[in-house]
Amino acid sequence: MSNLTLSTYQPPLAFRSAHLNTVYPALFRSVPDVTYERERLDTPDDDFVDLDISRVGSERVVMVLHGLEGSAQRPYVRGMIRRFNRAGWDGVGFNFRSCSGEMNRQLVSYNMAATNDVDLAVRHLIERHGYREIVLVGFSLGGNVTLNYLSDGKFAVPPEVRCAICFSVPVHIPSANKYIDQFQNWAYRDRFMRSLMTKVREKAKQHPQLLETLNGTNRPRRFYDFDGAFTAPIHGYRGAEHYWETASSLQHLPNLKTPTLLVQAADDTFLSPECYPRELAETHDYLHLEIPPWGGHCGFVTRSADGTYWSEHRAVEFVESLGVRNF
Repeated sequence: MSNLTLSTYQPPLAFRSAHLNTVYPALFRSVPDVTYERERLDTPDDDFVDLDISRVGSERVVMVLHGLEGSAQRPYVRGMIRRFNRAGWDGVGFNFRSCSGEMNRQLVSYNMAATNDVDLAVRHLIERHGYREIVLVGFSLGGNVTLNYLSDGKFAVPPEVRCAICFSVPVHIPSANKYIDQFQNWAYRDRFMRSLMTKVREKAKQHPQLLETLNGTNRPRRFYDFDGAFTAPIHGYRGAEHYWETASSLQHLPNLKTPTLLVQAADDTFLSPECYPRELAETHDYLHLEIPPWGGHCGFVTRSADGTYWSEHRAVEFVESLGVRNF
């Protein structure tokens, strides 16, 4: 049976522009009515991960993983948690290392395949907080990490993890990075590079061995340059290509055993054709693929009385369609 899903997303007319749908929520959306409590997890390598928790007193929780250089404060994370709170779920904004407002201690930070801390957080939510049902939601990089966690076989995914929903995911990183290098994406890429290099300079103050590499590197203008100089060697990869091939979740998706909805807007300028696994979803028992004609990258702007975006309604709808409801 095909798991290709006909999408219901109908944006306001102006937001049929992919760039407006991408930029507007990132710059202008506000989601103030979510209250977080911060909880810090110590990691086995003497580092830490920060979780931002929004509680409504539930035994069910959604954990949301942000995109590159994001955080739990991003509107798309807060909006998703707010929608699940309203549906009776607690929410957790997972901050990747270096993204919570405080630089992490170790040289390693986060990357497209960094699943160790995700498993640590999932088990903490089960063992420390007693959550009986967990839903994972990932955006962009966070979506790729989520898909890797569920399908690459590195960890035995606890049965409490009932399903996942992922949006705007570069599941095939080598080809997606060619699209990000296109002229239409230069402003996004430049913003990422500035943020990443600011962190590298800060990290070099903690770890002087980075200074030699930093001083010998021209300001990267592409992910190939940055990942080759920093991400790959810091995290044990041979180079940018090795990192991208290893971290791409597409190769693992045939092994997926957790019901998962992958939403990839057809007009997402960050995604290559390889990032739309139509043939796999046609026959896969667990992978559901939805390709709205519009949405941009992590956009899905919606006009609604309560400020909820289509992506947030869609995530809850998918969970409920699987029968993940009250006990």
